[in-house]
Amino acid sequence: MSKTWLITGASSGLGRLMTESLLARGDRVVATLRREGALDELQQSHGERLIVLKLDLTDVTRIREATREAFARMGRIDVVVSNAGYGLFGAAEELSDGQIDHQIATNLTGSIQLIRAALPYLRDQGGGRIVQVSSEGGQKAYPNFSLYHATKWGIEGFIESTAQDVAPFGIDFIIVEPGPTATDFAAGLVRGMPMAVYDATPAGDVRRALADGSFEIKGDAGRTVEAMIAAADEAHPPFRLALGSTAYTGIKQALEERLHALEAQRDVAYSADVGDVVA
Repeated sequence: MSKTWLITGASSGLGRLMTESLLARGDRVVATLRREGALDELQQSHGERLIVLKLDLTDVTRIREATREAFARMGRIDVVVSNAGYGLFGAAEELSDGQIDHQIATNLTGSIQLIRAALPYLRDQGGGRIVQVSSEGGQKAYPNFSLYHATKWGIEGFIESTAQDVAPFGIDFIIVEPGPTATDFAAGLVRGMPMAVYDATPAGDVRRALADGSFEIKGDAGRTVEAMIAAADEAHPPFRLALGSTAYTGIKQALEERLHALEAQRDVAYSADVGDVVA
């Protein structure tokens, strides 16, 4: 049975590939983008099965309008894919206030507001699924990506809670955590103003690795999209979906290190309870 999808950030990258794949198999898609005209050829080829809406995630009013229009025109949407976003690159003090505000408004606040806008419609139709494209950077961190990580860790925390709120309504979530993937993500990075004081630090190392191409990118965009669609098609998908060997090994190492550090604090943790506690 075909499905109906709402996908943000569909003009390029994973969003574009997902839109193309779903249309090719006969599904219906509402695709949102900031740049008009990017999907004109697809729209001509697929007619009414593709609806294209202009949407900037920093515009909360427009998020609500576009979501309302998407559900009104399609009647039902089975899967909402919150994919739009970008990376802000630079050590924390290299970034401007405006850059920080825009990163949070797009990746975090925009994703939150999209999910909030979709929930009433999914609830009214008896359920649905939300796929949030996060990153391995929602579980671990690289130098020079502090604000990007802040948004990805933040949206994962928001979904951890919201998923519990709405599970009784038949609404579930998949948090997708790709590792570095061969898309145009790196080309779309917004960069802070480099400071010489960071040249000999891990932040400088990452800056040079991106500049000379030595930053390893193992993820295949097509295979990543295939895995995302396959998971969204499952009756009982994983809540988190790590994609790519870099994501798997990096997240595993980060979780093991945090668990080891937590276990070492067990006695101190219990000592902070009221009264006598039997550990």
